[in-house]
Amino acid sequence: MPLPRESRRTVFRQIAQQSYVDWPTYESSPLADRSFLPALESDIHTVAKVWFNQDEHETVEPFVHAVPLAYVQFDTHDRYTGSTSYEMETLFRLFLLKECHGWDHETALAEYLTNHPALCNQLGLESVPSQSTLWRSWHHRFTAELQATVETAARTILIKAQNAGVTIPREPNRQNRRHNDESPESDPSDQTVLEQAEIVTEQVSRVALPAFSLDRGEGCEIHENAYWDLQTYLGLRENLAVNEGARSFIHESNRERTPLGHAHREHVRNLSIEQIREMYRQAVGRLLDRVAETEEFFRAGIVAIDITEDDPFTGDRTDHEDEIIGTKENTDEYAYQWATVQLVGNAVPIVLDARPVRKGDTRKEIVEDLLDSAEALVHVDNVLMDREFDSQHILEMLSQRGLSYIVPKRMQTSEKAQAKRLLQRDKDRYETDRKLHLGDNEWHSTTLIYRRKENSEHTDHQQYSVFMTNRNSGLLTEYGYRWEIESGYKSIKRFMGATTSKHFGLRFFYFAFACLLYSIWRAVDLLVQVQLTGEYEHSPIVTADNTLTLVKKETGIG
Repeated sequence: MPLPRESRRTVFRQIAQQSYVDWPTYESSPLADRSFLPALESDIHTVAKVWFNQDEHETVEPFVHAVPLAYVQFDTHDRYTGSTSYEMETLFRLFLLKECHGWDHETALAEYLTNHPALCNQLGLESVPSQSTLWRSWHHRFTAELQATVETAARTILIKAQNAGVTIPREPNRQNRRHNDESPESDPSDQTVLEQAEIVTEQVSRVALPAFSLDRGEGCEIHENAYWDLQTYLGLRENLAVNEGARSFIHESNRERTPLGHAHREHVRNLSIEQIREMYRQAVGRLLDRVAETEEFFRAGIVAIDITEDDPFTGDRTDHEDEIIGTKENTDEYAYQWATVQLVGNAVPIVLDARPVRKGDTRKEIVEDLLDSAEALVHVDNVLMDREFDSQHILEMLSQRGLSYIVPKRMQTSEKAQAKRLLQRDKDRYETDRKLHLGDNEWHSTTLIYRRKENSEHTDHQQYSVFMTNRNSGLLTEYGYRWEIESGYKSIKRFMGATTSKHFGLRFFYFAFACLLYSIWRAVDLLVQVQLTGEYEHSPIVTADNTLTLVKKETGIG
């Protein structure tokens, strides 16, 4: 049944209203033109995400014949040179239909078309192609790259339809079956990794970076993307400040106009903390949507929350005492502090949200805020935190949310006494239930787990660590995943531009944008690994420098 014209208009009206979406892609990227297949894949992803959220769109086939393809130049992917009976656009739709149904042979496609004349009419077919015509078109007319795009597009359509509760003709493969058939015995070469990383980086950065925007009004001569290009450029050099970076950027960028350092700084200062966080969450949501097409993403469930410090601040803190608040350790130094929530464990370690820490912010407020963001983006089961979050009120809040937790406990008198008894008995491990007082005769029930450290340099009770959990002690092994957030902070700070400004919003923007670049790197690495090997190993095969260089290239630098 033909879809109402209004429902199709609604889809493209919604896409047009999304400020962070550029559709069609070839108009927004210097790397893309109308024959660039990754751009076509991205466009199908964009349309499918909105299309299947419409109540009227209840099956896959209307999408196949309605998705706009008139702007796509298939000529460079057509190996035939003479006259033909069927246009490439029509054949692309037919093989998209075949792939969505999962038919192994062209005969099934030809029979299906014969039995569905209304569909043929919607596809613009005056006659049904024979099985031999379809076979020759796929094997001799379509390039290997176009075949791969058909498979990728079909997988995207099925996943988006399934996520929206739409009936689908088959279960989608969460990875490209073209690569499932290849032997995984040999590792991909460095050149192969870089070539694939270039394609994926172009796709991923185009998904994430447009979520950031400046409220500059109309008629500006310098394109807004140039500001994000410059910020990315700052992340490519260690300790590069914006004034010096802007001068170098003029020569390295292929843009006709680039922003000056003071203009860049001024526009960023005009962004509120709330605006920066909202843009960041939009960007990460789009990034997660991209990696969710692989089965590896669905390992998500463990998050770590922590606070990191900027470099120690040595200037005058006057009028900024609530923002330059000191360090987590007991020192006489001061620093800006930022809190994050990040996926850890077997999941790709993407930073889900970041926020500044001001004087007076309670640890409970910080945890609640970051968890609200995390649970809006992914499914969360377990929360890992450092001992600075060992408040009974935080633990009770986590339990009320239905989340499990593992948090080290600072040793008080009773814990020290218990550790001494364990040392006397030469016991490596001990568990006991404990009720923590919440006030007004209310208590939080938790389990304390004492664990002896291996090869400890101490000879007294300090050989032991104490952890709190509201689940079984088996979850204690998961706490080792928390180191990933500390490791991530090192990379994030490597991606930050240098500044001596005391402007709180600008400082936070530098940190948040670095978190985004780090998350793009880890997303690119996951997608490249799955594409080349069919699996995801936590140790990256794409380096951070590779990814930043490719982002730099995609955004128009060099």
